[in-house]
Amino acid sequence: MIILPVLEWASWNVSFGGPDTGSGPLSRPWYHTHKTQFFGVLLAAASNFLISVSLNIQKCTHLRLACQMEPKPYYMSKQWWCGITLLGLGEVGNFTGYGFAAIALVAPLGCVSVIGNAFISVIFLKKTMRTDDILGGTLSVAGTYLLVSFAPSVPQEITARRLQNYLVSWPFLVYLILEIIIFCILLYFYKRKAVKHIVVLLMMVALLASLTVIAVKAVASMITLSVKGKMQLTYPVFYIMIVLMATSCAFQVKFLNQAMHLYEATAVMPINFVLSTTSAVISGVIFYQEFQSAALLSLFMFLFGCLLSFLGVFVIARNKKEERLQVPFIDCGRIPGQNLADKIQPDSHSSCYGTLNNEDDLVKSQG
Repeated sequence: MIILPVLEWASWNVSFGGPDTGSGPLSRPWYHTHKTQFFGVLLAAASNFLISVSLNIQKCTHLRLACQMEPKPYYMSKQWWCGITLLGLGEVGNFTGYGFAAIALVAPLGCVSVIGNAFISVIFLKKTMRTDDILGGTLSVAGTYLLVSFAPSVPQEITARRLQNYLVSWPFLVYLILEIIIFCILLYFYKRKAVKHIVVLLMMVALLASLTVIAVKAVASMITLSVKGKMQLTYPVFYIMIVLMATSCAFQVKFLNQAMHLYEATAVMPINFVLSTTSAVISGVIFYQEFQSAALLSLFMFLFGCLLSFLGVFVIARNKKEERLQVPFIDCGRIPGQNLADKIQPDSHSSCYGTLNNEDDLVKSQG
């Protein structure tokens, strides 16, 4: 008696029947209503997967060149340029995805890149598939499904006039002031107090990422509308958003590189994903008023999907060792223009082992 209603609800939710049957996240009416957002989701997911492929190709190139007796510069390798091209295509696709779907829907899909990297590295870098990779991938896929199913479903046309209204709305102004205050406090500790903790660096990256995604969605949406015939490129706000996007992205890369220089990538990657995604979703909710008419259940399931995706990324990155070059020293005999005339260290069986040279020998060697 309890099973029957559940089965009826399941068949209603995933129905692919006629135009009047089903209204769940996989049904035909749902697809016709949300096909623009669905296209943005597919574009963002495919782009993030392409980015993971490109990064593995580049890393494979660097490792292959490092094993050569006379390695050539990486930018002379066709394989490296292939990876860079795929990376560019992936970033362009990700950028375009913001023009078709909500920030709250596109930003968390960065976990696709992490999942893809875990599985593609088995092919390109001959790594061993770990149990953590399978478990983390499963959690992230389940979280991604919940994100897509329960993300904000109200389609918005981000016109220049609507964007101007968003910029002067009091929720965004309060959010912007708080973000500036927090960023200045973190920057003070970073510059004046020399606090280089990973959370301090990645919090600054996340705060800048929130402005980046606001600007990226604005620019992508106005370009999309202009291509459809509704010209938006003549408004000054379009160029203001381009400047904001370029500036915030540049400083974001600076602090992220600093974090990568000081800490292991296996620690930076999951923390940056969680903080940046959370910041991006919050900015989308406040600035673009996403989830304005969402039901409480949809909001809860969306947050639960985010939690599963975050957990999956942490599981994949857990206990993951970084690749290191096998030669951590400089072979002085291969320095161009320098000839190694004598041993750097005497033989351990020699009488002078562990002692300084005599002064006469030192003068002779200098003469």
